[in-house]
Amino acid sequence: MKAAVVNHFGEPPEYGDFREPEASDGETIIRVHAAPLSPIVRGLAAGKHYASGANAGFVPGVDGVGTDPDGRRVYFLFPKAPFGSMGEMSLVSNDMVVPIPDDISDVRAAAVTTGGLASWIALTRRTPLHKGSTVLINGATGAAGGMAIQIARHFGATRIIGVGRNLHKLSELNLEARIKLDDAADDALREEFDRGVDVVLDFIWGEPASRVIAAATKNRGSRIGEPRVRYVQLGTVAGDEISLRGDSLRSTGLELLGSGIGSVAVRDLLAGAGELIAATQRAGFDAPVTTLPLTAVGEAWAGSPDVRYVLSPAGYTR
Repeated sequence: MKAAVVNHFGEPPEYGDFREPEASDGETIIRVHAAPLSPIVRGLAAGKHYASGANAGFVPGVDGVGTDPDGRRVYFLFPKAPFGSMGEMSLVSNDMVVPIPDDISDVRAAAVTTGGLASWIALTRRTPLHKGSTVLINGATGAAGGMAIQIARHFGATRIIGVGRNLHKLSELNLEARIKLDDAADDALREEFDRGVDVVLDFIWGEPASRVIAAATKNRGSRIGEPRVRYVQLGTVAGDEISLRGDSLRSTGLELLGSGIGSVAVRDLLAGAGELIAATQRAGFDAPVTTLPLTAVGEAWAGSPDVRYVLSPAGYTR
């Protein structure tokens, strides 16, 4: 079959031939229609993600949309190595697929789920959101951040604060407050935490996270009974590490937790994907993407990290 193949860690995949998968008991071969290129896929292909394997020589892609042997359209998650989603066919466990309603296109299902699953899981499993909550999104201008805004609103957030480096992009989003990560950001962040923030969804970590956490904890040790701030770490595109004072956790109500592979059971990730897809049409969820044929995998890999690409192995446009 034709596929994108990671021959060497740290290099873009190459379009070419790869052996076809063969299903064993409990497995299903999916004919792929849409395969998203997400930060986790890039990290795995570079050998830098915490779930990366030891060797190259595999088809990348951790999720996708396609048809099963019975012709049903399904979203599938965590294909079995080495047959990721960026090939004409992928191999998955029978229990790693959920159906897609007829009124949602392949590309929309792929884009919404890959962009929105992190925040859906965070706000349903890790820190369920209460109606009327205030949510701050660090990295709001990315594809995942854009979906987080929609999902937080869906679960009842009434005030959403977007944090990012591009004020023009922030201005285009459905937000109550916008904070550009410039020299004035620290004061603006403190003002928002003084006003009250219930949940932080952080997609970028690194230096921006240090500034958000500093604002969330500054001068709060003496405020008895102050509401807790639940800080959910979801991605590390701005850096893998931060400097964190121990007393910022001891002296405040800040709760720091992660959400992702390992902190959430796989069955919950799949169940969340099914819930998200089922709610998509009713809630009006959508995520802008650029769709390219699989032959253009190199172009997608070299493209802007602000653009979410979906690759189509067989030129599907549904």
